[in-house]
Amino acid sequence: MGCGTSSVKDTRSEQVLKAALVIQNWYRGYSTRLKARQRYALTIFQSIEYADEQGQLQLSNFFSFMLENYAHIHEKDPEIVARLFGSTIQDYKDRQDYVAFVDVPNSYNGPRLQFPLTFTDIDLLVDAFKQQQILHARYVLEVLFETKKVLKQMPNFTHVKTSPSKEITICGDLHGKLDDLLLIFYKNGLPSGSNSYIFNGDFVDRGRNSIEILMILFVSFLVYPNDLHLNRGNHEDFMMNLRYGFTKEILCKYKIHGKQILQILEDVYTWLPIGTIIDNEILVIHGGISESTDLNLLHHVERHKMKSVLMPPTPLDGDPDTNLKKKKFNATVLPREVKTSTSLSEQLTKHEWEQVIDILWSDPRGKRGCYPNTSRGGGCYFGPDITSKVLNRYQLKMLIRSHECKPEGYEICHDGKVITIFSASNYYEEGSNRGAYIKLSFGMAPRFFQYQVTRTTCLRPLYQRVNAIESSAIRILRERIIAQKTDLIHAFQLQDRSKSGKLSMSQWAFSMENILGLNLPWRSLSSRLVTTDTNGDIDYMSSFQDIHIQKPVKEAQSTLIETLYRYRSDLQIIFNVIDSDHSGLISVEEFRSMWKLFNSHYNIHIDDFQIDELAERMDLNKDGSIDFNEFLKAFHVVHKLDKLNKSGSGLL
Repeated sequence: MGCGTSSVKDTRSEQVLKAALVIQNWYRGYSTRLKARQRYALTIFQSIEYADEQGQLQLSNFFSFMLENYAHIHEKDPEIVARLFGSTIQDYKDRQDYVAFVDVPNSYNGPRLQFPLTFTDIDLLVDAFKQQQILHARYVLEVLFETKKVLKQMPNFTHVKTSPSKEITICGDLHGKLDDLLLIFYKNGLPSGSNSYIFNGDFVDRGRNSIEILMILFVSFLVYPNDLHLNRGNHEDFMMNLRYGFTKEILCKYKIHGKQILQILEDVYTWLPIGTIIDNEILVIHGGISESTDLNLLHHVERHKMKSVLMPPTPLDGDPDTNLKKKKFNATVLPREVKTSTSLSEQLTKHEWEQVIDILWSDPRGKRGCYPNTSRGGGCYFGPDITSKVLNRYQLKMLIRSHECKPEGYEICHDGKVITIFSASNYYEEGSNRGAYIKLSFGMAPRFFQYQVTRTTCLRPLYQRVNAIESSAIRILRERIIAQKTDLIHAFQLQDRSKSGKLSMSQWAFSMENILGLNLPWRSLSSRLVTTDTNGDIDYMSSFQDIHIQKPVKEAQSTLIETLYRYRSDLQIIFNVIDSDHSGLISVEEFRSMWKLFNSHYNIHIDDFQIDELAERMDLNKDGSIDFNEFLKAFHVVHKLDKLNKSGSGLL
């Protein structure tokens, strides 16, 4: 009887175990599929981000082309030439001329800084920014001038020492995400003489609180200049700020003194160190290296001459070496009639400029060798052999860099010799990635600390978080698709020889990649983008279903609307550069001239009469001026789902 009972128990235990294994296997498969979907979503975000950066770098070629073909621009507004091709800000008023006339009214209830700054001011700022207070423009300007004064005394590479009892914390990109910085300080402590930090560039852009982050970092740097170290990133650049939001943030928060703040910031950027070396063993730079990286040269380059990484050196026509330089480096040559306010001695050489570009823009890859960074359009991809070669050349053991969003906040590659650290959590979308920082001390292995700023995501199950991330990624991808509708339809029709309106999966995927150039897994994404029949063929016009571009001018042709939508960010930057007084207005004549140059340089086939007609319609009050920012804002994609949601919410 006892034996029978034992047998039954064994059978039941075996069944329970089998059931547990089935559930475990199902959950593992389910989790794997969710992670794959999340990975595809992050790939979409990253591909589009890099494509935008590539477009941003191409703008530098346009500005050179503009000066070559628009010689009278110097006569009309010499500030444009000086701003684009000058080295650093020249002949600005001194500190008193900026600060003395900016009064802090008694009604101001934000933080009041006391100079010279102390630890109390760091505490004061952090508490004020937690309460979403705005620091008065006078204090912002004073902090910027003080920061510039100290930065000018610093070398290109800061050399720091650690010990088993003194660690240093390294943070990557923050991109205006104040909550991440506050969380780091909550977990790891505020900067102090016994709590050193390195912030490895890209403090600004994308997020909503870039100026708050800058103020906390700069004030901390002024209080502890030997214990808080700042490296320049590729976004510490006024041209990048025009596209990615920081310029707009400043002008919105500081409507009266925003222009002055931006002018001083342009200068402060140029004095930021370009790297840090820890214990003569670890190189910390924002981007990466190339096979030609020369740290000896970079130690001595005059970094303040790098006004913008997007503006290459521009030798004047007539220089004896001009033709040689142009042939070797594809350098831009300014026409003789366009004279800049700076001489060649006030610019970096082409070789120096390329060296700085490489350390700010490059990315590591698993493939050996060094080859162009085709995704971003600047810097290079460097393999494990290049890492070993450069580190060995300078008796270094490790490279720590940032510049790339990683799902877990950090990534180790090249046999442990390269670490990527990224500190902005939820970078693309809430729940998309963790942030992280590193703690290092002499003779010890790096320690990684991960975190994620959470509000609602922690209450939602994983599948809901993945759904939200995936939906957001598909949404921006579909906006990219609709912006190329005409070109895509043409590519589809070339493949569709039978004019059936359908293509095979491979034909559709080939056309999508050929036109969009995003290097995405189109086959895997097809179920979210198009309709497929029972034979596996794709109705290619379904690529554009439930989405269209809202026309601000109803009579405008579709090709023109798509072109303006596709290049709206580039056009906005160009017009903002022309609009040197930040009024938001340019003349109709300037609009026509600049568009025709843009049309020619980018090889866009839009008739002049369409642009002339558009310019007339944009001049709403017929005063000869165009509010281009408002006009470009009017171009937006309408999703059918948005309309359904709006109509649905109206029923509640």
